[in-house]
Amino acid sequence: MTESLYSSCAEVLSICQPAKDDLAALLDPDTGFAPRLRQLCHEQIAEVENSASSDISQEELDALRMEANTWGLLQAVMPARKTEPEPHVHPRTLLAKNPYTPTSTLAQAIMHSSVLLTELVVVREWLHETAPQPQHPEATTGYWRFTKHNVMQALRTGSGIREGLVKELDPDAMNRGDGRSLAADDSGFEKSLTQALYSFVRAGRLDDAVELCRKAHQPWRAASIRGSLLFQWRAIANEQRDDDGIDDAEDAEGWQGNRHRKLWKSTCSRAALNPNLPDPERILYAALAPCPQTFSVLKSACRTWEDHLWAQISILCEEKQTADMIKLGGGFWDGGLSVLENMPLPPSQEEDAAEEEEWEKEATSTLETLGNVQVEDGPPADNAFHVSQLAIILGRTSSLLETFATGLRDGHFDPESSEYPTMTRFFAHLCLYLQMIDVSVPPLAAQVILEAYLQVLEVAGQRDLIAMYASALGDNAVERYAMFLTSLELTADINERRLALTRAREHGLDVHRVAVVTAERTIERAFELLPQLKGPLPSVIALQGSRSDIELLLLRSIEWTTFEDGTYDTALEQATVILRYFLGAGRVSLAKNLLEMLPRELASIDHPEERATEYLHYRQFFTIWEILDRVVGCQGLEVSIMNRDTRAAWLSDYKTLMDQAYDAVVKLLTSDWMMPDVTGDHRSRELMRCRQIYIPELILRLHVMLYTSREHVPENLKLALELANIVADSRYKLYDDFLQADGRRLGEYLNAVRQATIAGLEGGGSDPFKIILS
Repeated sequence: MTESLYSSCAEVLSICQPAKDDLAALLDPDTGFAPRLRQLCHEQIAEVENSASSDISQEELDALRMEANTWGLLQAVMPARKTEPEPHVHPRTLLAKNPYTPTSTLAQAIMHSSVLLTELVVVREWLHETAPQPQHPEATTGYWRFTKHNVMQALRTGSGIREGLVKELDPDAMNRGDGRSLAADDSGFEKSLTQALYSFVRAGRLDDAVELCRKAHQPWRAASIRGSLLFQWRAIANEQRDDDGIDDAEDAEGWQGNRHRKLWKSTCSRAALNPNLPDPERILYAALAPCPQTFSVLKSACRTWEDHLWAQISILCEEKQTADMIKLGGGFWDGGLSVLENMPLPPSQEEDAAEEEEWEKEATSTLETLGNVQVEDGPPADNAFHVSQLAIILGRTSSLLETFATGLRDGHFDPESSEYPTMTRFFAHLCLYLQMIDVSVPPLAAQVILEAYLQVLEVAGQRDLIAMYASALGDNAVERYAMFLTSLELTADINERRLALTRAREHGLDVHRVAVVTAERTIERAFELLPQLKGPLPSVIALQGSRSDIELLLLRSIEWTTFEDGTYDTALEQATVILRYFLGAGRVSLAKNLLEMLPRELASIDHPEERATEYLHYRQFFTIWEILDRVVGCQGLEVSIMNRDTRAAWLSDYKTLMDQAYDAVVKLLTSDWMMPDVTGDHRSRELMRCRQIYIPELILRLHVMLYTSREHVPENLKLALELANIVADSRYKLYDDFLQADGRRLGEYLNAVRQATIAGLEGGGSDPFKIILS
């Protein structure tokens, strides 16, 4: 299936969905939903057939043809089912008013009086339209030319007619039981002609069949085919004329059709049952006048499932018309004056209804047998489209959708098969079509089918169409579209993600809810694959490995809730969760990247208080972390060869940065940085883990900074030793953060303090407190 077909179907859906309250537009025979999709299938088929190279298999092409036919069937039957029928005069009323009503008019009235018969006639017309193109026989230059030549030659020469050849040239020459036949060439032509005539009858093209007979110089065949036409005489039928009051050409000629159709039908049946006639001839007559008695003959010509359907429906329609005509007495044109003198009493409405119900049961039972009929050519009876067509004819679309959905759930259909995309696309659009025209659709089945089609679209790379079809899932639309967005993972950049989220709004989805659910599902997936925050505390000073795809997925999950300010509250909540994880895992650079991705407006959110405070603590931490990195960077700028002014400027910058770092770190240490409000829950444990990693780290980094800068700023050594007092202060209990066995140990810090104390004695003296008291 080409990508253009996906987008074309979506375009049709986008055109028709806004008109879901305009039933006339949806059912329009040219611009309605079903005709548009049928036309798309035809265009696709034509494109493939006209293309020198195509990657579409024959199975896919056949599926497209069947889909086009099924949309044609829907357009044929649904308008009548969804609109109020026009009032029609009952056939008994017609006869009561005019006993000379022509049989054609009576047949029309009989058809309109039965809903099922009307639909079957429509289905038969659809089968005519979708029938294979009839094959014309080779042209002939005369009537049995080769046989005639042999007969005339024998008469001229007196040599006698060749053994086995007919002696006469009348149409019945071969059927006299003497075993004589036509010349081989004429016999072959007769066979191909009757087969061609049958194909025209199968396609409902009687006029073309008549014309073919005339071109074959067999007007008698044309007359026998025209015998199927009902007797019509508009001048006496009490039918409404055209608005201009001018009779058409047929009225000018008077009556037309077969006044003795009953006799003609009986003759056709006898011919079809006559074993002395060639099989093609018998089949032709069985097709012209189908009836249960000749069904076996007609069935022998049925090769496809559609042929079998056409044969059964043709018999049902013909028998229903005949039976109702008999109940009416046949009228004057079928029964003569005696009918007028002995008109039967009309049955009551209850009897009429009971008879109609009985016939509907019989017709339904007959059609149901087509579900397992054996075919010689084409897809079998259990093909999904054949099952669909039969269910549509029987008005069982709900059970059809439930059956297909069950097959999808139970894995009865292979997603790798070539027909699967076509079949799934059809059923998805069938659900949407029925919903638009207010035909009952099982909600769960529709959900399963649309889910399957969404997967087809995803596999086909049709990302821009997902939102449109997901929106049809109703209550599950947000969840399903979020599932699709989650599946994008790292394959879409931030602009593609923003565009995908925007499409949700275009199709009526709650964008904010979609964004939140997508972010939640992404975070859940990442945490399922990432290691949990437990066990030894990570080393911050150790060389960090490159970020993994899962870590990057967790990092980028925050994008979904930062596109619009309506989801900033959720973004803040999710950001704190992700920051706790990254910092707790020692992934400082990833946490910093996340903080840089967040909108500035998040800092102004002050509710709930504990979340807002936690976020400010992260900002505070990374401000300090950046200052400490700048101190290290500035320290590295010192070179041995510097003039006085350059060294003075460098020293000023170096001292300013160290002062900023000292003030910022001390402020953090003397506050309740990352101190949980409650204890025991998951969040509090993560906060404490972060505190146990970074409080000791900040203390040691600040101490080392002050200690190593003592040569340039001697007073920093005093600050380093005074920092120990802050660490030991029971108000802040910073020493508790050194107690983790796998973290930075308190002994490590005390050893650094010892070195600073010794350095304080370098200027002379033995008092270790001299440097502090000075």
